[in-house]
Amino acid sequence: MAEVALDAVSRRYGSTVAVDDLSLTVGDGELVVLLGPTGAGKTTTLRLVAGLERPESGTVSIGGLPMDGVPPAGRDVAFVFQQFSLYPHLTVFDNLAFPLRSPLHRQPEPAIRARVEEIAALLRIGHKLGNRATRLSGGEMQRVAIGRALVRRPAVYLMDEPLSALDAKLRAGLRLELKRIKDELGATILYVTHDQIEAMTLATRIGVLDRGRLLQVGTPREVYERPRSVQVAARLGTPAINLFPAGLLPAPGAPPATRTIGARTEHLRLGPPDGSLGPNARPALVRRVEHLGDQSYLHLETGGHALVVLADPHAPLRAGDTIAVELVAPLCFDAAGERIEAAPPAREPAAATPLRRAQP
Repeated sequence: MAEVALDAVSRRYGSTVAVDDLSLTVGDGELVVLLGPTGAGKTTTLRLVAGLERPESGTVSIGGLPMDGVPPAGRDVAFVFQQFSLYPHLTVFDNLAFPLRSPLHRQPEPAIRARVEEIAALLRIGHKLGNRATRLSGGEMQRVAIGRALVRRPAVYLMDEPLSALDAKLRAGLRLELKRIKDELGATILYVTHDQIEAMTLATRIGVLDRGRLLQVGTPREVYERPRSVQVAARLGTPAINLFPAGLLPAPGAPPATRTIGARTEHLRLGPPDGSLGPNARPALVRRVEHLGDQSYLHLETGGHALVVLADPHAPLRAGDTIAVELVAPLCFDAAGERIEAAPPAREPAAATPLRRAQP
């Protein structure tokens, strides 16, 4: 496998900046996920690495070698596209074998059969090798598409939202499969998605993209717990991070320059409106309760601002109830939306009194 390095790479289409001065290194055997919304520059970045697009400035290197002027076929990369792109008239075996029968990578048929059967077993589709591609489920077709990239052992795998066309259950299953395959192969993978769960599940490191600019790179935990900006904080977390003006809730340790507070679910504590939660608690009105089985989303309103928090599904709450909410260990952002360090809390917060519906 090989390291991929992008050094100050930019690409424009007319007046639109698709990739803006992007520098990123994907280490040998690493799985880096580029996370961002539609139009962030994710696919363009993959196409620049693959050689399907040329950078207007900057350098793309693979294995320490600059790729300037090297055509896609000479870069030893495999691309898994968002659409399955299978040959419908061929069997699963022939779809998987196709790259190994091409003039550039031709191998003897016994070696092809051995490799195809190895990858089919890895993807758990060995029993489908005789089926035509049109007789597969969506998840099986995507496994074949991924397998077609795996069979020839390229230096780098490029994956462009390969799970986005699948339903939620299939996506969850294939996320785990991709993680297992990556660990078993030790492959170098650059993967792009708009799905934060995919990013958190798969990535060795996450790079957050917005409008062609790389906002932050770090481990999933680093990006989630220490986002550099409001934009980065809003990309990760379910439910989405609560953002509200400083002063809405008391925030001990917040620097004077704080203008916006970010509060994830674990940064908000709930309790009864009887003062037992603490002096920094404020009353909040329950606007709506979403029951999700193992947990509930509470949609609250306090000081004219909406908050969404997770709560015990057995808490006897309903719309119209009043509870107390307290802010613990907030994320603080300045007027430009950049995170600034908050002072550590002076004490560990005490456990909240269990929520009970107030008696009429």
